[in-house]
Amino acid sequence: MTQPPPLAVPPGLLQAVATLQDKDRRRLDDTLTRLHTVNGRLWDTEDRVRGALLSAAQVADCKREIDQLNAERNALAERADEVLGSLADAGRADAPLHTETLASVVDRLSVLTLRIWHSERAGARDELAGRRVPVLHGQREELCAALDSLVSDVVAGRRRLPVPARFKLYGRDDTAPTEIRPSRHLHRIIAFGGLSECGKSTSAEFVRRTCGAQRLKMGFLLRQAAHREGLADPYALSARRQAELLLGELNRFADAHVDARLFTIESVHDDASIAELKQLMGDLLQIVYLDASFAVRVERSGTPPPAVAAKDEIKMSRGAHQVAALADHVIDNSGSIAALRARLRRIAAPPAATALRVATPYGLGLPGAVASATADFTDAVRACGPGVRLAALTGSPGEGTWIAGWSDLDLLVIAEHEVTGRVHESLEQFRTALNGAASLGPTLVTPGELTARRLTPRLAFALHQLQQGRPVLHTASSTELPTISRDELALAAVRELPQVVLTMRRLRADAGPATLRQLYKHLVLACRLLLREHDRWESGPDLILATASRMPGLAALAVPPLAEISRAWRDGDTEPALKPVAAAVDQLLAWYAAQLAA
Repeated sequence: MTQPPPLAVPPGLLQAVATLQDKDRRRLDDTLTRLHTVNGRLWDTEDRVRGALLSAAQVADCKREIDQLNAERNALAERADEVLGSLADAGRADAPLHTETLASVVDRLSVLTLRIWHSERAGARDELAGRRVPVLHGQREELCAALDSLVSDVVAGRRRLPVPARFKLYGRDDTAPTEIRPSRHLHRIIAFGGLSECGKSTSAEFVRRTCGAQRLKMGFLLRQAAHREGLADPYALSARRQAELLLGELNRFADAHVDARLFTIESVHDDASIAELKQLMGDLLQIVYLDASFAVRVERSGTPPPAVAAKDEIKMSRGAHQVAALADHVIDNSGSIAALRARLRRIAAPPAATALRVATPYGLGLPGAVASATADFTDAVRACGPGVRLAALTGSPGEGTWIAGWSDLDLLVIAEHEVTGRVHESLEQFRTALNGAASLGPTLVTPGELTARRLTPRLAFALHQLQQGRPVLHTASSTELPTISRDELALAAVRELPQVVLTMRRLRADAGPATLRQLYKHLVLACRLLLREHDRWESGPDLILATASRMPGLAALAVPPLAEISRAWRDGDTEPALKPVAAAVDQLLAWYAAQLAA
């Protein structure tokens, strides 16, 4: 047996505690468990400072840890007395006053339990220690009987308890003690835990690469804090002190990088310190435990099983496997990389319920026949039930620039995979009802794809428009969508623009009457993406082209208005419009090539 036995309270106290409310019982149980743990660590630290030859810095570390543990011990005892004090009968103000609180007696019982355990271990090699064990057991029996008697008297009102506040200072001044709190610049932390080769580093790197997180190592943070505080060994400090040091370094980093919205820390190998850090940070800290079978981890490592088992043993000795019980998210990382990344994206950028504006198709500037067919489609997908989360017209209908015979009817449907068959049927009926009045361009996506942020740049832009107030045709209650920021769209523009430019060159090489519409639309799209890089957010093709003409070094794009080009397209007289569009494409491509060659 390598760990001390748990604290066992006597039956009279257990019976009295059973009368408390569930939340108070849970709070008391957690507090007494932590009190017993702190007493065990205090014992070990005092043994360490008295035992081996230590340097002056190591002795100072131990003294600091003892002070910290004593402070925790008293705080926990006061917290326990807050609950235990409710057992007292408040109606007997004249009852005799007992010399100590109930938690003080329980604290002595904890220390006595530890003394018995250490004496039993020492008795195997020390006869004197062995002779003490029966005496200690007798002392424990007497203390348990005295505690039960005190509880009975307190509950019956025959004794009063003293004020539980201890007012211990432990090196602090006598003003209100300061408790470290997260900086206002510390927005969100993801801490990764797990055994060897479970995917902690891979997961942290994915979050850094895809979500822009600042990736930090817990060991580095602790060493930095130790250097700052003049500590020789931060790992010898109490769990609470380590948590405070970690939070202090996180605060400093966040204050120096105020634009950072997300941090990751790895690897969580100590359940006690991360539990304390969680208590200090609350929901700002999300603990992620990555789980995988031993066989899977061995296969991934490429090393022999004994090597992985040896690393596991070290981590488990520190409590790495117990982090799972504390974690906000436990991920089985035995499956596909797609499943892992989907979970990570939801944790790093959780979806949120979005207030969307619902409008009928008749208010979107559509011709009567198109609006009527759209209304019928909306009724059809609404009848599919809650599996269809959202339906919306995007692009030109949402911007009010839809032109019959020119514009596509871009449609976004968010639906569970199980109902996609019914959505397909509704789309076919929609196409039939349109009867060639408009070309239908549907985008069908599942809620899981959205919350995992498996988004194309155009889909991300459509979601951003909806969140900015563009109307939807239908939405289920509490629809959750990923929040899309302008910064994300600007980065997406950088990724999408190369494909748009390559497509525009191909269309330009094949330029003819049949390519006018595609060539013009790609010209507008390329200009829209370039403007996003310049933090310009214009809507409508005419305004986009006019604004793009003012980009540094780009001469004005002499393109006819959209109304004129769309009329030429519908009338089949495309040659007069094709020439200026092709010239504008040549002009933009030449400018773009020059920007990248500079």
